Amino acid sequence: MTGSDATPAAAPVDTGRPHPARVYDWWLGGKDNYPVDEELARKILAADDTAVRGARANRRFMHRAVRTLAEAGVRQFLDIGTGIPTEPNLHQVAQAVAPEARVVYADNDPIVLRHAEALLHGSAEGSTEYVHADVRDPDTILRPAAESLDFARPVALSLVALTHYLGDAADGDDVHGLLKRYVDALVPGSYLVLSQVTPDLNPEAVGKAAGLFARSGTPFYPRSLGEFSRFFDGLELLGPGVIPVTGWRPEPEDVAAQAEGIVPVYAGVARKV
Repeated sequence: MTGSDATPAAAPVDTGRPHPARVYDWWLGGKDNYPVDEELARKILAADDTAVRGARANRRFMHRAVRTLAEAGVRQFLDIGTGIPTEPNLHQVAQAVAPEARVVYADNDPIVLRHAEALLHGSAEGSTEYVHADVRDPDTILRPAAESLDFARPVALSLVALTHYLGDAADGDDVHGLLKRYVDALVPGSYLVLSQVTPDLNPEAVGKAAGLFARSGTPFYPRSLGEFSRFFDGLELLGPGVIPVTGWRPEPEDVAAQAEGIVPVYAGVARKV
């Protein structure tokens, strides 16, 4: 694997401010986080006891979605907001089905870059690359990704557990415009894979968690079913459509996890036609 740093120089790790990737790592039981990340992760978990279940459910959804698409013939994957490597990683799932699969990861946290360079090694037949860049600047992701991926062929684009960190146009991010920019770069037959925290299933707890994120310096935007579904406008949803994350084509471990309680996250996969 080789890395592509899309910034002028790799930024130092800021250990004085929590980062979503490292908070998520703590929820998944990882060790690649700092006291400031653990502090926020514990506060959010105290306010919303679904946080750990949600992180695990998101991870399992990614596995199922990638496996589904690889089995359907997709051989190229662009994963934005990758997070700290946690096995099995996306490339491992895809290349277990198709060893020749090509994967590009992108994230803006320097610690993710360090771990990606050390740990994200793909199959000999395929390709696994990493781009250090922010989702808010599509060109800094798409240009280097095109060195590994052939955008004249279908690509599965995944932003799992990422859109709730992106605001609407009024908030300065324009999440709809960003998604359109990425989807416009894909040919028909490509796919969009998304999951998103929602207030619909546990409004009080999710509201408290969003407030804690915001006060830590990371704005957080839970969305309703209707708001999240708009992200797939113009695309063809795969069954079962937009649904709570544990219900998207569940495998036995997901059915068992459903007994643990609700997970206030929606998920969906759609095809560009």
